[in-house]
Amino acid sequence: MSEPTRHDFEAAYQAGDPPWEIGGPQPEIAALAAAGELRGEILDVGCGTGENALHLAGLGLRVLGIDAAPTAIARAEEKARARGLAASFRVADALDLARLRRRFETAIDSGFFHTLDRAGRRAYAQSLTEVLSPGSTLHLLCCSDEEPPGPGPNRITDYDVREAFRSIFAVSRIRPARLATRLEGADGLPRELKAWLATLTRV
Repeated sequence: MSEPTRHDFEAAYQAGDPPWEIGGPQPEIAALAAAGELRGEILDVGCGTGENALHLAGLGLRVLGIDAAPTAIARAEEKARARGLAASFRVADALDLARLRRRFETAIDSGFFHTLDRAGRRAYAQSLTEVLSPGSTLHLLCCSDEEPPGPGPNRITDYDVREAFRSIFAVSRIRPARLATRLEGADGLPRELKAWLATLTRV
């Protein structure tokens, strides 16, 4: 799969709701929040229309959501106003996070990492060092290689995660997880993709 461009994501949002927009937070992200694992100022990378960030803001957490697609950010801001939530959103490039000129204690990535090729994943890890200080945490949810081949995101191996972040982040935990989508399964119900949930600490 070739790496999608900013234009590709913008076009996907202009066309409607992409398959990864499920109308609520990813269950794995909500579970992290419920367990108290999301702390301090939080950066939501590739936030889309903001459901994860809005869920966290509703819990009283301080969060900035970023996405390369202006249409997605506009929808996220509309949702925040409609729900009376204090989440902030900004159009930004995840591979150039230095432009944010901010530091965060926690970052979450729900479905962005697996859109990148090998070089892009390493560049992304380097970019994250501009917003995460040593000791800060990254929670990464991505499609895994246990998902059968086919269309959709890149299938990511355990090794791919470790390789991308080697010497920059320490992998504290990586476990099988599920990534909810709006794709229709054989039973006609929304499909979940097999995924990894990794927790990494900036060294």
